[in-house]
Amino acid sequence: MRRYGLIGRVLGHSFSAKYFTEKFEREGLDGECSYGLFELPDIVCVEDFMASTPHLAGFNVTIPYKQQIIPYLDSLSDEARNIGAVNCVKIMPDGERRGYNTDVDGIRLSLDKLLGGETVDAALVLGTGGAAQAVQYVLAERDIPFTIVSRDRAKGNLSYDDLSREVMAEHHLVVNTSPVGMYPHVEDAPDIPYDGLTDRHYMFDLVYNPPLTRFLERGARRGAHTISGLDMLYAQAEAAWRVWNG
Repeated sequence: MRRYGLIGRVLGHSFSAKYFTEKFEREGLDGECSYGLFELPDIVCVEDFMASTPHLAGFNVTIPYKQQIIPYLDSLSDEARNIGAVNCVKIMPDGERRGYNTDVDGIRLSLDKLLGGETVDAALVLGTGGAAQAVQYVLAERDIPFTIVSRDRAKGNLSYDDLSREVMAEHHLVVNTSPVGMYPHVEDAPDIPYDGLTDRHYMFDLVYNPPLTRFLERGARRGAHTISGLDMLYAQAEAAWRVWNG
């Protein structure tokens, strides 16, 4: 039995186990593979997790460990090294722990679907974690200038207090990489000036539970084009499966 799973601090919001369990059943692999959720109170617990989980072939990594996992790995793919964040770990036959970033696969697909060939002048990236780094990497690939927004002014280009209708008018793509609005806190939304949004804006929320967040709902009311994190979830999961079995 090959074992896979997801590590993070709180995983009540996650669809990953359901997704992979259904995938294994659909592809006749349910007798060969399993996927579980592993809540770790601190990243130091990952050593015990890897040592005590028999037949572990690989695992995904989510908030807040996408950057913190790196010192516990033996090697990184070029992409993961350049991004500075890992969301997928493969356990090699010789025991080597190699980190990858498959978030970029989901981000690329989601931006293609959202923009549909349209170009945008600049993007606001809400948040500074591992997912934000993957978003920045893909935006740089596409030559889309971006501004990082953080609650901590020292970590971003702007704080939320700096945002205005004028700033929104200069950035027609807004990407929420933070967990704000994620289940169970479904009434929350990033603190941005929604009245500055128009039908020229494109909004991408990496949160996928719920599929329609307050962030997207408030943007849609202003005519903005929106996409949730569901497409990203599925694309990065399939990319992880290719990594584990490649």
